[in-house]
Amino acid sequence: MELRQLEYLVAVAEEANFTRAAQRVHVAQPAVSASIRALERELGQPLFDRSRRAVRLTAAGEAVLPHARAALASVAAARDAVAEVTGLVRGSVAVGTVTAHDFDMAGLLAEFHAAHPLVDITLGTDESDTLIDGLRTGRLDAAIISVGADLPDGLDGEPVTDQRIVAAVGAEHRWRRRRHVALADLAGEPLITLPRGTGIRRQLDRACRTAGVDVRVAFEASTPGATADLAVRGLGVAVLPEAVTRPGLHRLPITPELRGRLVFAWRAAGPMSPAARELVVLARRWARIE
Repeated sequence: MELRQLEYLVAVAEEANFTRAAQRVHVAQPAVSASIRALERELGQPLFDRSRRAVRLTAAGEAVLPHARAALASVAAARDAVAEVTGLVRGSVAVGTVTAHDFDMAGLLAEFHAAHPLVDITLGTDESDTLIDGLRTGRLDAAIISVGADLPDGLDGEPVTDQRIVAAVGAEHRWRRRRHVALADLAGEPLITLPRGTGIRRQLDRACRTAGVDVRVAFEASTPGATADLAVRGLGVAVLPEAVTRPGLHRLPITPELRGRLVFAWRAAGPMSPAARELVVLARRWARIE
């Protein structure tokens, strides 16, 4: 059994796809498949169910996965210990972010790379729920996520932005001269929102459940800017961050007030590599400057 096989096992399990796993570990897909088959022969059991479109772990695979993760973590910890002794920060950091934000992630990572050129950096985008899960499971070292008033359990973070969530309509909408709308007013309108799993959508859904308001989502768009564009075209009422503007877009505060925060987050407890620790220290300084 080789560490490389365990790394491929974890990658396929988390990506649920051999091609994406191969891209993640930077090798050809046939090499990943062959390595997993060799591991299955050694263990005498299939580790993955390949009969579906999304690859799933078998019972044997589920049993092996935590041990594979633990072995890889031990190796990473050994490397980190040597790096700390020598005073050099090595290794890798995995960072995630929601698709739309004003935080200068490129500037942060450029400064981090200049200070620690031996650290490999991986950056990806996803919905907040997926990023939060990545932080909790250790797949990500840090991420910019969209949250409500409180951070999700198990995470710590530094606020990046904090702004109102508003309704927005186009120039021809009958609400164009209103100054605000009640949450209950949204019940009679076709809404344009971000997808489920995003922070703003989570805030809207939670507020509606609490108030007993039943809304109809007519369109889901991948970014706040796209929701604004659809509203300008007269396709409904967009729910988006107050900072989003477009010519002809009329923004309306919602009562009771809804707020959304972007936070640079990391795990509150558990081991953190020297590279991840250095990134968090730098990110906290950047967030305060921003």
